[in-house]
Amino acid sequence: MSEVVVDLSESPDRFTNRENSWLDFNARVLASAEDHRVPLLERVKFLAIFASNLDEFYMVRVAGLKRRQSMGLLVRSADGLTAAEQLTLINERAQELVDRHVKCFTDDVLPALRAEGIDIVTHDQLSTDEKHRMTEYFMQKIFPVLTPLAVDPAHPFPYISGRSLNLAAVIREPGGKIERFARVKIPPNVDRFVRLGKDRFLPLESLVAANLDSLFPGLEVVDHHPFRVTRNADLDVEEDRDEDLLQALERELARRRFGPAVRLEVTAEMDEKTLDLLTREIEVDPGDVLVVPGLLDLSSLWAIVKVDRPDLKDDPFVPGSPARLAKGDSFFDVLADGDVLLHHPYDSFATTVQTFIEQAAADPHVLAIKQTLYRTSGDSPIVHALIAAAEAGKQVVVLVEIKARFDEEANISWARALERAGCHVVYGIVGLKTHCKTALVVRQEGGTLRRYCHIGTGNYNPKTARMYEDLGLLTADPEIGADLTDLFNVLTGYSRQTEYRKLLVAPYGVRTGLVQRIEREAEHARAGRAARIIIKTNHIVDEESIDALYRASQAGVRIDLIVRTNCAVRPGVAGLSENIRVRSIVGRFLEHSRVAHFLNDDDPEVFIGSADLMHRNLDRRVEVLVRVDDPEAKATITRMVERLMADEIIGWDLQPDGTWTNSERGPLGATIDPQKEQIEHIGSGA
Repeated sequence: MSEVVVDLSESPDRFTNRENSWLDFNARVLASAEDHRVPLLERVKFLAIFASNLDEFYMVRVAGLKRRQSMGLLVRSADGLTAAEQLTLINERAQELVDRHVKCFTDDVLPALRAEGIDIVTHDQLSTDEKHRMTEYFMQKIFPVLTPLAVDPAHPFPYISGRSLNLAAVIREPGGKIERFARVKIPPNVDRFVRLGKDRFLPLESLVAANLDSLFPGLEVVDHHPFRVTRNADLDVEEDRDEDLLQALERELARRRFGPAVRLEVTAEMDEKTLDLLTREIEVDPGDVLVVPGLLDLSSLWAIVKVDRPDLKDDPFVPGSPARLAKGDSFFDVLADGDVLLHHPYDSFATTVQTFIEQAAADPHVLAIKQTLYRTSGDSPIVHALIAAAEAGKQVVVLVEIKARFDEEANISWARALERAGCHVVYGIVGLKTHCKTALVVRQEGGTLRRYCHIGTGNYNPKTARMYEDLGLLTADPEIGADLTDLFNVLTGYSRQTEYRKLLVAPYGVRTGLVQRIEREAEHARAGRAARIIIKTNHIVDEESIDALYRASQAGVRIDLIVRTNCAVRPGVAGLSENIRVRSIVGRFLEHSRVAHFLNDDDPEVFIGSADLMHRNLDRRVEVLVRVDDPEAKATITRMVERLMADEIIGWDLQPDGTWTNSERGPLGATIDPQKEQIEHIGSGA
């Protein structure tokens, strides 16, 4: 075939907008909440996820755009938009999605919950007896922790903390005309939904609002309105200063709560005078105000998701274990005979990764354990195992990434606990986040040392391992062991190694390694040899990688991209990307694994690892992709990603114009949920 040559460098239209792409992703999450086939409390879960996602989007992405705008930077996005243009686009689209979100909850999910005996009511809807009981509850449990803050010449406007729920109260002297403003913070350490009965709930702000007169005795409460502020939560740690990184981060965490406001959420009933006061004092632009026609902060709906109604949730399932590990033999004996591929949550994290570390901690022949920790759980069995190993006299080296966004405080706490137990704790490399998921166990076997490894796509977190789809490789491959040894020397010492045997390591080798392989597929296609690329990732926005994929498409390479969230690729565009397809899977589990598959003239190369195709992952993080050489593991991964692109699989397909269509509504009418299919595969014992 003849190859079409397009000058990519002069065409910003070849990329979609990253921020709009993220909003598209959250719209797909919202579509799951709107889907009546999804169990009712799972729909509530998706409503909560949507709200939490949007919070983080404003705290990080919108905050970054606002910072650029305030600094007068004219840096444009890959698709050519200025920060101001992107903020306008975001505000319009976010308001549209919030309206959909609240409509789904108020008009659809809430009545359905009520029909099932689960009710969220306002104070006005309570019976006389319920009102009496709630007044007593308020006076005993809520009133003592409330602090109304007046605003007048002697009382400046109070600081409003990020993501706090507040009431704006308007008060005056009885019979007077001068109105005053007061702010009442809804206490965040009290349940947002007060339980009235078994499954009957009252929003806390409704209870506080009904009792405002007790906070302002002798005054008249004229009006009240809930509001909520979102603030910039992105940290800016100066790592080049001669200062302990831990201390610098703690200082920045203390500063985070005072970040500038990036969003103000108000109800549709708020009057203009109060709104003007809030926007002026909180210092937000009118365009940053989101009007919510209903309850604020639906991320708190997790409390409703926890209601004990299994009939309204997904069917439970028991994760399995790979057959070779299920026999109960020593992991070291099993891995000596070959690699084991893990696929969570279908494979249990507790009986695989956790057991691997626990066995290593307890084994008298294990001399050392080295591990990276990016995010882990509140009561982490992995951390406890590492502490036990150190207390048993083993050398334990742990790289705790204390800059992991929104987990900084928890990771600082774990770092100190590990240090107290005698572990060697390091915080990574200056200027880089360590995002890779790696563990190395060194074991004395006779007169030799043997290395056992785990490399994964997900965090060492047993909680998220039950909710996120991820892959992991357990191996005793000597070359991978040597690679991880070299990598830990980079992380803990002054090594500057950039070349590895079976690993691609960012910030030096992931983009280069992937682009080289993409170009190799293009050469195969030009020569008439077998060529195909399948990449599964959370995000793909790196321009250099995308342009390489466009060139490969023009050379005739069939390219399938499975992208969960951000995707700047425009597939199916004549002369540019007609051989590229993009699909997104939204389901019960968060699709989190990263895979890169290259057919390579029928000699496939398959990688799994931690890196997404984003600038931050490729340039500002330590990331690891490992080449999977075990034939069975490689075949399993290949079947998995090929299956996700099958016509009958339910997903969202990206169109050339940047819109997403549900494959169920496509010409072939997809009918199979790939995650349910995988669960059934476990249940069948296959």
